[in-house]
Amino acid sequence: MNVSGMFARGVAMIGGTMARARGRREGSHEPAFGSTPVIPVAKPQGSLMTLKMPAARGWAAGQTPIAAPGLQVNAFATNLEHPRWIEVLSNGDVLVAEARGANETVKSLIAVVMHPFKSIFTYAALSTMKRAGAVGVSANRITRLRDADGDGVAEVRDVFLDGLNQPFGMARVAGTFYVGNTDGAVAFPYDAGTGRVTGPGRKLVGFKPGGHWTRSLLASPDGSKIYVGVGSRGNIGEDGMAAEEGRAAIYEIDLASGTSRIFATGLRNPVGLAWEPHSGTLWTVVNERDGLGDETPPDYLTSVRDGGFYGWPYCYWGQTVDDRVPQDPTAVARALIPDYALGGHTASLGLCWLPAGTLPGFPDGMVIGQHGSWNRSKLSGYKVIFVPFENGRPSGGPRDILTGFLAPDEQESYGRPVGVAIGPDGALLVADDVGEVIWRVTGV
Repeated sequence: MNVSGMFARGVAMIGGTMARARGRREGSHEPAFGSTPVIPVAKPQGSLMTLKMPAARGWAAGQTPIAAPGLQVNAFATNLEHPRWIEVLSNGDVLVAEARGANETVKSLIAVVMHPFKSIFTYAALSTMKRAGAVGVSANRITRLRDADGDGVAEVRDVFLDGLNQPFGMARVAGTFYVGNTDGAVAFPYDAGTGRVTGPGRKLVGFKPGGHWTRSLLASPDGSKIYVGVGSRGNIGEDGMAAEEGRAAIYEIDLASGTSRIFATGLRNPVGLAWEPHSGTLWTVVNERDGLGDETPPDYLTSVRDGGFYGWPYCYWGQTVDDRVPQDPTAVARALIPDYALGGHTASLGLCWLPAGTLPGFPDGMVIGQHGSWNRSKLSGYKVIFVPFENGRPSGGPRDILTGFLAPDEQESYGRPVGVAIGPDGALLVADDVGEVIWRVTGV
C-alpha cells in the first residue's frame, strides 16, 4: 500500500473507532426505513466525523452478486470503465455512461469538517475515495451494448458518444438524444434509422460543476419535457448559499421552447428519477446530509411536487432543524416530509419503475441501486433493493434483489451498484462501477 493509502486507511479506522464508541454510549438503532422511520436524535460529529470506505477489489472470475431467492444474475457486459448509468433505447441498444468524479469535485464535497485539521481530513478522504475507485480519470463516454443473439450477454460493443464532460443521465426523444454532462444538459441530433448521433451537441441549460457532479435525466411520458437532477455543491452550504444557487434541485426543461425552470428545491442530491405510471407522478431518490450520525438523517425516496421544498440545508425529514446551518424559519415551515426512508448514508442513486411480474414474485414498485456509505461506523447500502407500491404509494418494507457486493469484514467491496433499468428483453440491468460490470437479473 502506498503512503497516501496507509494514511487514509489510518484516518478511516480512527474515525470508525470513534463512531463505534459513540454509538455504544448512545445505544444502537435499527436502520431508518419506511414511511414512518424512527430517526435517532442528531449527534453532530464535528472533528469526529467517521470516514470508512472499503477498498475496491472487483469480482473474481465466476463471482457474482447474490440474487434473491427465485432470481438469478449474470454479467451482461464486463470490462467497462466505471459504468454509472444506463439508458435503454427502443431499438434494443443499451447505452452506458462511463464517468467518475474528479479530485476537485470530491474536495468540494468533503469540505464538511470545520476544525483545524480540515485540510488533513480532506486529504485523507480524497485518498480513501481514490482507493475505493470513486475518483480518478473519467472515461467521459457513452458505450453502446447490444445482445443481438438473445443469450443474455452483449456481444456488440462500440462507442456511442465520447469527448463528454462527466456524462451521466441520458434520454432520447424523437430525433434528439440528450446527455446530462456535469456542466449542462446537451442535445444531439439522432437518426432512429441508424441508431446514431449525427452531429454536434447544443447546450440547453448550464449547471455549476463541482460537488455532486451527476446530472440524471428523465423525459416526460409525452416527450415534451426533460427533468434533470442537480445536487448541492457541499454538505450543508459551507461556502454560503450563493455558491449553492441553482443547485440541490430538479429542473424542468421545456423542449419546444428550450426554456428551463427549477421544478423542486431543497433536495440535497436528487439522483435517480422515475415515473410512477398509474398516477403519472415524478419520484426521485435523494442523498441526505452528513455529520449527524449513522442513521441521521436517512436517505429517501419521495414523490416530487411542482414547487415543492424538501428542507435542505435548513432542516430534514420535514421540520427537523439542522442547528449547524444559519436558519430560515419561513423555509423550514414549508418543508415537505419525504415519502419513504432508505436508511442512513446508503447513497441510494439508481431508480426505476418495476412493473408487476417483471421479476417473479415482485409486484409493482421501485428498484433502487444503493451505492453504499463511506461515512458511518457500520457500512450501509451496497445492494439493490425493491420497494413495493400500491395505489401510487410505497406499501411495505424493502426487499433485497441483489446483495453480496461487500466483503463480510467490510474492508473490501467487489462492486457498488449505481444505475438500474429494465432491459430490452425485460430483464433488470444494474450498473456496477467498482466491478466494471452491467449485471442482468431475471427469474430462475
